[in-house]
Amino acid sequence: MIVGIGVDLVDIARFERTLERTPRLVERLFSEKERALNPRSLAARFAAKEALIKALGGSDGVHWTEIEITPEASGRPWFTLTGTTREAVEARGITTLHLSMSHDAGFATAYVIAEALLLPEAQR
Repeated sequence: MIVGIGVDLVDIARFERTLERTPRLVERLFSEKERALNPRSLAARFAAKEALIKALGGSDGVHWTEIEITPEASGRPWFTLTGTTREAVEARGITTLHLSMSHDAGFATAYVIAEALLLPEAQR
């Protein structure tokens, strides 16, 4: 059962300017592995993390660096969650997260669908 949907769109040039003005933002938003990526890929990952928070219905218990977008062998992007972020997702009863990301024409976008077997008691 779908329990949340999130989408986000990022202007890549604006995102790059923000990172140039505030270099420490990279450490606050991205995992160690992600930090080595180019700005276009970081913009898509930022969009994915924003879309995830929207699909979750809020950021309670979620920490940016505990959300890592990792590619499967096929190249398909996947969320790798750790710490309190993983716990927050599990507490919401979410069993599967679907992620699609793209960047083109100066924009990065991401779409997330959160699924659960049943709605948590508080949402029934």
